[in-house]
Amino acid sequence: MKAAVRIVAGVLLLGGCATQTPPVRPVEPSQTIEAQKRAQEAATQTPTAPTLKRKIAIGRVSNETNYGRTLLRDRNDDPLGKQVSDMLAKALTESGQFVVLERPDIGRLKDEAALVGSKPTLVGVDALIMGSLTEFGRKAVGETGFLSQSKRQVAFAKVDFRLVDVSTGLVFFSMSGAGEASTETASVAGFGSQASYDGTLNDAAIRIAVAEAVNKLTTQLAGRPWSTGILAISQGQIFISGGRAQGVSPGMTFSVETKGQRVKSPQTGFDVTLPGREVARVRVVSNFGSSETDEGSIVTLVGGSLDGYKPEDLVVVARDMP
Repeated sequence: MKAAVRIVAGVLLLGGCATQTPPVRPVEPSQTIEAQKRAQEAATQTPTAPTLKRKIAIGRVSNETNYGRTLLRDRNDDPLGKQVSDMLAKALTESGQFVVLERPDIGRLKDEAALVGSKPTLVGVDALIMGSLTEFGRKAVGETGFLSQSKRQVAFAKVDFRLVDVSTGLVFFSMSGAGEASTETASVAGFGSQASYDGTLNDAAIRIAVAEAVNKLTTQLAGRPWSTGILAISQGQIFISGGRAQGVSPGMTFSVETKGQRVKSPQTGFDVTLPGREVARVRVVSNFGSSETDEGSIVTLVGGSLDGYKPEDLVVVARDMP
């Protein structure tokens, strides 16, 4: 009888030691969540060097996996693809490296503008980002021991995106991202946590995959030289496009160059822009405007001359920036 009591007491003691891990344990990409948050916080501050923001729009983003497909859904009803598209737009905007323009729901914007009797002024983009959710799935793994049992639910997602030049249709950059999220439960002798299906793991895995792809995109495009155009030359003042939101601050100096001639390459069939010639150097005096869409800067000549040149024939380029 005493031996039976000791066995029961031991089982209860083991049951009291049952623990449960945190509900969601994401496997982070090469860029950790903390690093992503620091990068997003830094993006909201004024950059120390000019950042050329490429105008970008999201095109077709679809679910190319078997997950979520049924016989009652047509190809246009793609809720998972729309979810990836929304997450991508959010990640691109928060990166601070792009001017993201609406395209998937542009019909609704036109309908809303029509209600108030206005017509939306649409701006063209430099590139269109397209892609799909190429891998997505879930699995359950577990271990069973003496009087103990553990179960882990794992969700995995992979996305593939590409940047397409809208003027030529050329795919000039492609990237992918992968993410995994899991939750684990454990029990001893029937005591402990019980796990049911956790649908939030799907969202967490996709969000991590999208974040990794956007990090690769921003890193790849970070080395592009910053350039802009001259808005006007009036009463001795020179106005250029780009201000505080793009990191242009008083004291910076830029090169003013002629636009190179565009010729067609007999080898590739694409237009090639020949290098321009520097004609002047300018220094930023002050900024104006309230947002990245209407900001500009006033610059003054510190070398060379703009006499005989039209503003549309010149380009302002950041050279030898620290």
